[in-house]
Amino acid sequence: MTTFAEQLKTEIARIARKETRADSKQVKKASTQHRAEIAALKRRIASLESAVARLLKQQGKPKAAEPQEKAVVLRFRTAGFATLRKKLGLTAHEMAKLLGVSAQSVYHWETGKSRPRASQLQAISEVRKLSKKEAREKL
Repeated sequence: MTTFAEQLKTEIARIARKETRADSKQVKKASTQHRAEIAALKRRIASLESAVARLLKQQGKPKAAEPQEKAVVLRFRTAGFATLRKKLGLTAHEMAKLLGVSAQSVYHWETGKSRPRASQLQAISEVRKLSKKEAREKL
């Protein structure tokens, strides 16, 4: 003969299993749905990538630049930049003001910790054309 406590315990365990089964069923259903959505997205990405590749292939190689547009390649040397600043008789702060950058940037360029951007290289090439007197006037 079972006691009331044992029957209560088995009934509570049965109800708990039933509840957890229902909860896990919902989680499994959501997981299956998410996996299906992920698979569909992967298929869509693959089709889009193949379409892009096909379009690039159809487009062919880009035409060479016309001779009229002669690209100027600007070089940067840390020693050359420091020499330019000294030749103009400018401090790092003054050189930075002239170029429109921070003094810290000028310091980093001179020590080789960083390199100027393309737009800054253009400004440096303009400063190279200046004389000492012109550089002072621009400040």
